[in-house]
Amino acid sequence: MDVMEVVNLCSDDEGEDGIVTVSSVNPHQTNKELSTKNQKYQSHSTNQVSEETILSSVESLCRSYTGTSGLSSPQPLSATPDCRKFWKAGNYDNGLGSKVGSQHAKNYLHVHPLFLHSNATSHKWVFGAIAELLDNAFDEIQNGATSVMVDKILNPKDGSPALLIQDNGNGMDPEAMRRCMSFGFSDKMSNFAIGQYGNGFKTGSMRLGADAIVFSCHMNDMACTKSIGLLSYTFLTRAQLDRIVVPMVSYKCNTSTGYLEKLNHQEHFTSNMSLLLDWSPFLSEAEIVKQFDDIENHHGTKIIVFNLWFNDDGNLELDFDTDPEDILISGDRKKISTLPAWKRVNEQHIANRLQYSLRDYLSILYLPVPKSFRIILRGKAVKLRNLADDLKDTEFIVYRPQNGGSEEGLFVTTIGFVKEAPEVSIHGFNVYNKNRLILPFWPVVKDLINRGRGVVGILQADDVQPTHNKQDFEKTSLFQKLEMRLKDMTWEYWDLHCHKIGYQQKKRRNLAGPLNSSMKKSLVKENPVALDNCSSPVPVSNTQGGSEQTCLTKRKTRGFIDHREMKRQAAETNVTGLCCNQKVQTTASPADQTVDQQTVNLLEQKKKLIAKCSAFEKAEKELNLKVTELRNKLEEANLEYNRLLAEAEELDCLAEL
Repeated sequence: MDVMEVVNLCSDDEGEDGIVTVSSVNPHQTNKELSTKNQKYQSHSTNQVSEETILSSVESLCRSYTGTSGLSSPQPLSATPDCRKFWKAGNYDNGLGSKVGSQHAKNYLHVHPLFLHSNATSHKWVFGAIAELLDNAFDEIQNGATSVMVDKILNPKDGSPALLIQDNGNGMDPEAMRRCMSFGFSDKMSNFAIGQYGNGFKTGSMRLGADAIVFSCHMNDMACTKSIGLLSYTFLTRAQLDRIVVPMVSYKCNTSTGYLEKLNHQEHFTSNMSLLLDWSPFLSEAEIVKQFDDIENHHGTKIIVFNLWFNDDGNLELDFDTDPEDILISGDRKKISTLPAWKRVNEQHIANRLQYSLRDYLSILYLPVPKSFRIILRGKAVKLRNLADDLKDTEFIVYRPQNGGSEEGLFVTTIGFVKEAPEVSIHGFNVYNKNRLILPFWPVVKDLINRGRGVVGILQADDVQPTHNKQDFEKTSLFQKLEMRLKDMTWEYWDLHCHKIGYQQKKRRNLAGPLNSSMKKSLVKENPVALDNCSSPVPVSNTQGGSEQTCLTKRKTRGFIDHREMKRQAAETNVTGLCCNQKVQTTASPADQTVDQQTVNLLEQKKKLIAKCSAFEKAEKELNLKVTELRNKLEEANLEYNRLLAEAEELDCLAEL
């Protein structure tokens, strides 16, 4: 068959008006053969093209054109994307991406196949691409999904590794599959859904590998459909197409007999199935249909990403061999500079391991996960964890940023030291959006040496917008306010609690506020005063020339004292100056009295709360002990009951004899 028909993402209908004819391409043909064949077909297709219909409302870049159109390239690619290194796979030197090959491509938008690669470059980190695909499965929890599986399989055609991601959610019907393969379509209406841009599948799959095939079962009103779609960067570039087309077929399944009825007309089905067999990992229609066998209860989705990308060293980006229960990023372990005794605890901390271990990353990817939902990696369930449980000396801080008198958002942060502090040089905030981790261990404090060491926080930030790759946030004014508050929060927490991990606590700042002008004037022009043994005011020479800065500094040194300190000493010693016939008198300002009283009140409240917590903890231990005792007594009573019952049965038997 020299001419084939495939589903065009730029078409608006899946019937005959939406069919796009392309020349049949053998995966093993050379570029020269492909170019000759496409140029020959281009002239042939001119007579077949019907009048174009331009849609008055453009639904998306990929769905704004209807009609039958010849897909071909006016000139061959100088190099097909045989390069298996992701960051070099989009390099072409003839500017083909800026040209339109169809003679009838007037007044409608094109999406060139090279866009698949450039779109996927938003994912700098390969685990971020995997998370995109898992988000779709996680959103299916509201539709009854109970698991998502991530594993390695082998490509049946060449034995190369492929990545499998499969969930048991509601699945997709043919139209939903078509939207999934298109750009910008999202039917997720829930405010709690993670996916919202209609772009995650394309960016995630194309960042992981050059090709992805999707199998999806959907049950609706007792009618079961099974759909298959192939998004193949290899096919599109080697066939030298100038727009994105996706081979796709669909079946209607009789759940009682297993009979599959083709939902596409025969010519459409035959041409699309032929392309699926040429460019997918499977050799026959039977092998393709067999992929639905492990999708239980006729609902769920299976994604197979194959022709996985290599890194710059020529190795697969995903390492499946080092740990049979994990998927690692090849060569991504960073050296940690620390004391030899602390090196292992730093290397094993999750903040470092999540950078290259998928199992560790997935363990904190989502915040509250229903107990019924499991993430299964390489055949073993991922143990989910809440990072707040790994902290000590925790506090809860509420931040309500204001703008023009109105509240912009609400952020509740759990902050504390990691349990391994101070051995681990970890710092940062784990910021979630809609329960999905966006920024893991985000270091708001740069160039950290000691101050802030071990301080970690966790917060939900639903009021700021994540970027499309869900690895950062849009740099809005609200986000910048949040960043500054988290930085201040780090310093405040450290200054208050650093002594708990062995660091010297800094003296707290003067709570009375800035000095007024009269106080500044007296400090500048008058010599500092120290109290001698008889508590008389004794002038002390100003060796620094009496500057304001010098005097302010000396107030903190030994022998110099401010008004509050004088008040404290006077109260303690009740100095009247009898021996020196001079009286020392100090008066606290209203601001001092207010702040002091507030501090006293807060300390009293803290003591009461600590006492209550201790009482609750004691009561909890007592209750747990009582529960244990009652369970033991209940077990003993059951044993005694069984013994007596056995004796009674034995006596009944003897009585009958």
